[in-house]
Amino acid sequence: MSPADHVRYLAYDPGVTPREGGLPGLSVLKEVVSSINLFGIIAVVGALAVSAVVWAWGHHSGSHQAEANGKKGATVAAGCALLLGAANGIVAFFSALGTQVH
Repeated sequence: MSPADHVRYLAYDPGVTPREGGLPGLSVLKEVVSSINLFGIIAVVGALAVSAVVWAWGHHSGSHQAEANGKKGATVAAGCALLLGAANGIVAFFSALGTQVH
């Protein structure tokens, strides 16, 4: 195989694109993923509540370590909530960006 043939082989477009309704059970899979996302959001609410309690307890008891851990937990919980809430948008954005690669 010559170098030109190798480059031509790498540039081959297989023609595969995502298609709605291609497999049976797609609606069930969407429901499962949506339920997992909801479960994650509910868990983040709990984590945020616990972190806020640890933060407040650390502040009022003078425990700087507990206060710092509460702040860290609240920040992580907020970041997780952001990612869970934006999951569809993030995937849609990068999927659309990926279609522009040629």
